[in-house]
Amino acid sequence: MIYRETGVHHTTYRTDMALFRVPLARWSVAGLLVVAVVIPFFATDYWFSAILIPFLTFTIATLGLNLMTGYAGQVSLGHAAFIAVGGYTATILLIYDIPFLAAVVLGGLMAALVGLVFGIPSARIKGLYLAMATLAAQFVLPWAISRVVPLVVPTGLAVAGGDTVYPPRPNLFGLEIDSLFERYFVSLAILVVMTVFAMNLVRTRVGRAWVAIRDHDVAAKILGVNITHYKLLAFAIGSFYAGVSGALMVFFYYGVAHVGEFNLDLSLKLLGAIIIGGLGSIIGSFFGTAFIILLPIFLNISLTFLGNAAGFQVSSGIIAGIENIVFGALVVVLLIVEPLGLAKFWQNVKDYFRLWPFSY
Repeated sequence: MIYRETGVHHTTYRTDMALFRVPLARWSVAGLLVVAVVIPFFATDYWFSAILIPFLTFTIATLGLNLMTGYAGQVSLGHAAFIAVGGYTATILLIYDIPFLAAVVLGGLMAALVGLVFGIPSARIKGLYLAMATLAAQFVLPWAISRVVPLVVPTGLAVAGGDTVYPPRPNLFGLEIDSLFERYFVSLAILVVMTVFAMNLVRTRVGRAWVAIRDHDVAAKILGVNITHYKLLAFAIGSFYAGVSGALMVFFYYGVAHVGEFNLDLSLKLLGAIIIGGLGSIIGSFFGTAFIILLPIFLNISLTFLGNAAGFQVSSGIIAGIENIVFGALVVVLLIVEPLGLAKFWQNVKDYFRLWPFSY
């Protein structure tokens, strides 16, 4: 309920704490959930394997990186390495008959523990120096994984020198998660839970402390914020999201745990995704992930069509090179035109309808 007096606008505590205070936001989210539930019934196998499942699994990783970097201001160039830790941990646990959901959660916890270790330098350094420190994870962790995995994985399940492991088929409450349809809905359910958790987390004392540290850590420390505690917490939670994402990538997207999939290129793409989508924005994580998933598909189709129309075949190497050029150029252009990313455009749309007919 909203109470009004002349020149004064009051709201109840319940209204202030609502996740979606604007009706447009509530209806938009409800509409997106309906679309997310309905679209699999009409999707082809290509849509599942190339767009829908990658979008769901990568969004979880992007959410974690946005909590760490967008909200807390802790730049990480080793996010893909934390994804690998979660993926391999969950795979190994599933091999030893640990239930699927427990393996996913424990994979996230292992990634959180590793992320906590690599986040320790954040207590003393920040900015570019912290980025270089986290970059070390991208080189150290794959090397460690390739040497630890052969020691714990039964013979015959690890190939290619021990860094490639095929997980058993996961099952949920006794039911095998086999089809692309089932993988989609399990991924969707986990993404919804983790999104709601993130939306609530950023509105708590933790979220306010992260924003204070991001905006001015010295002022935050003077105000009594435990800088070290909240920085490490950001690394732990962000890495937990990465670990859960890694488990789902291995089980539902890649179908195999291989360190080559979790390289520096993936870390940079995820960082670019939150910049394009919007730093410090939950919805921006969705926009950014959609961008990095759809851009290669759009360029592949467009360049192939143009090549065929011109009478020559465009190689995959040329397409990959153009993809990197376009991605980098769009990041630069968006930073100049709208530093707050695609989330700001969405905010402008909401403001327009919220103020209509007085919007301009």
